[in-house]
Amino acid sequence: MSTSPSRPEAELPEGPAVRIGALVPLTRPGWAEAGRHLLAGLHLAVDEVNAAGGVAGRPLALEVRDTAADPERAAAAVDELAALGVAALAGEYHSVVARSAAARADALGLPFLCSSAVLDALTDRPTDVVARLAPAQSHGWRIYADFLLGAGHRRIAVAAEPSVYWASGTRILRDHLAAHDGTLVELDARALTPAELADALADSGATALLLLVGHPDPAVPIVRTVRRDPRLAGLLIGAPAGQPEFTEWRTLLGEDGAAIPFLRYLPEHLGPLGTRVGATLRERLAEAPSFVAFEGYDTITVLAELLRTPDMDWAHLSTEGTRGPIRFSRTPDISVRQWAWPPVQVVDRNPADPDNFRVLYTA
Repeated sequence: MSTSPSRPEAELPEGPAVRIGALVPLTRPGWAEAGRHLLAGLHLAVDEVNAAGGVAGRPLALEVRDTAADPERAAAAVDELAALGVAALAGEYHSVVARSAAARADALGLPFLCSSAVLDALTDRPTDVVARLAPAQSHGWRIYADFLLGAGHRRIAVAAEPSVYWASGTRILRDHLAAHDGTLVELDARALTPAELADALADSGATALLLLVGHPDPAVPIVRTVRRDPRLAGLLIGAPAGQPEFTEWRTLLGEDGAAIPFLRYLPEHLGPLGTRVGATLRERLAEAPSFVAFEGYDTITVLAELLRTPDMDWAHLSTEGTRGPIRFSRTPDISVRQWAWPPVQVVDRNPADPDNFRVLYTA
């Protein structure tokens, strides 16, 4: 746990800090690398808001809590942060965890801007307290299905673990494929070993396998097994949830981790703000920033603007983000205020240079 105002070299505004609670997965079983990128974006935006005079003459400060991908821990953190008097909540990467945090924030009336989680049903009821930057799963994953269909895949297998998030993704893919004469074959990644899964794939007639599973296990062993099975040569492996985005994927899998398409929420070309922020994030992270780092930066930018408005109303907020103008609206079947929509790409790691990405599809 930590409180983080602006960096020492920045000239802080005067007055007591406006504190924002930051929910971030920083330890296992959370996706710690995603959490590190998210937190880097949050911190950078806090620094820049403070360097520009803060909010109503007061500096911003982050109260960081590690969720470790635990919904109960996240809900407890929301209660703790509310008791500390934070003005708003920011962050979270894992959808099921964000759902738990959103439910508590809604019950407490504490504004929460979810940075990265995409599960459509972020809250059980419509709320004006919670808003989201990331696109809803139903939006992004339909785009991913369109990419697969456009590439000629009509019979697609999913290796899925049991969870609300993976079940939602499976349903979205199945329904969208069925509407376009496609078929989804479901394989239980919890019940099958990687070798047994490869056998099932070989018998399925599928031309693509989608990994709806955790990282690094069982995603990494599945990829290794499938890549080495001559019966499955030419099979496309995909990961719509974005597992190949981070350096750990490249480190663990090497060339086997290339040519695995995933969803990324960046425009094909960043504008001046995104380019500048991306360069600074690269320096702080000592590697290329993921889209999650940009989501973190945009989260604080939006919250600072929200805190400057007298009514703190998402509907009247408009600000420039690193990936385009950000406005929130009511979207059918989405219970929270939603940026509709951030840019969506399907990308993969280039087999000829796995440290770099290829844009395969944009929407």
